Amino acid sequence: MQRSICKFLTTCSTSVYTTRLSNIYIRDSWRPASTISIVASRHFHHSSREVNMSNETSKDVSNTQATEMEEKSLPKLSTQDHKIYNRLSERMDMFHEHFRQTWTTLFTACSTGRRPAGMSIRQFLSLGDSFCRMLEMHHGIEEQHIFPLLARKMPQFQKSHELLTQHVVIHKGLDELDAYLVACKSGERELRLEEMKGVMDGFGTVLWEHMDDEVRALRAENMSQFWTREEMARLPI
Repeated sequence: MQRSICKFLTTCSTSVYTTRLSNIYIRDSWRPASTISIVASRHFHHSSREVNMSNETSKDVSNTQATEMEEKSLPKLSTQDHKIYNRLSERMDMFHEHFRQTWTTLFTACSTGRRPAGMSIRQFLSLGDSFCRMLEMHHGIEEQHIFPLLARKMPQFQKSHELLTQHVVIHKGLDELDAYLVACKSGERELRLEEMKGVMDGFGTVLWEHMDDEVRALRAENMSQFWTREEMARLPI
C-alpha cells in the first residue's frame, strides 16, 4: 500500500503536471502577502494587489519571529540526519510546486485579462479543471492515508488542527472554481477572467499559506522531535 501511494503521487506530479505546464509562458506570479518572507526562495514575482500592508506586515513579522524562535529551540541535526528527516518536506514541496505554477498561470491570466500566448480558451479551461481535480485528489490522499499516520505522533496533523481546517476552506473554493469552469466549458456562461479572479481570490491566500505551513511542519527539525530514523524510512511518501 505504501509503495502504491508513493508511486501514484509521483505519477501525478511528473506526468500530468509536466504535460499541462509545458510550453506555458508565465509572465508574472501571484502570492498572498502572508508569504512575502519566503519569496526569495522562489523564482516568482509579486503581482500588484490592493492589500492592507500595515496589518499584513505585522502578521508576517509575528509569524516569522515565532518560527525563528521555534527553530532556535530545536536541536541541530547532522547532515545525514537532516537528509533523512527532511525527505517528506522536500517531497511535499515538490508536489506543491506544481500547484503553485498552475495557480500562477491561471491567476496571472485573470489579473492581466490575457491568457498565456498560444493557449486557447478550451486549453485554459482544461488547465483550470485539471488543477481542481488534481488538488482535490492530492488532499484526498493526504486525508485518507498521510495525515492519519502522521497524526499518531504529530498534533499538527490531527483533525482539530489548522492544517485540516484549511482543507475545508480550500475545498469550498475549489468547488466554486470548478463549477464556474464547468459552466464555461458547457457554454452555460461566458468566460470572464475578472469573474474567475474573484473566485480564486476567495481561497488563494489560504491555499498558499496551507502549502507553506504543511511543508514547514514536515521539515527535518520538527520531524526529528516525533520520529526515529527507522520510522522515517517507513513513512509512505
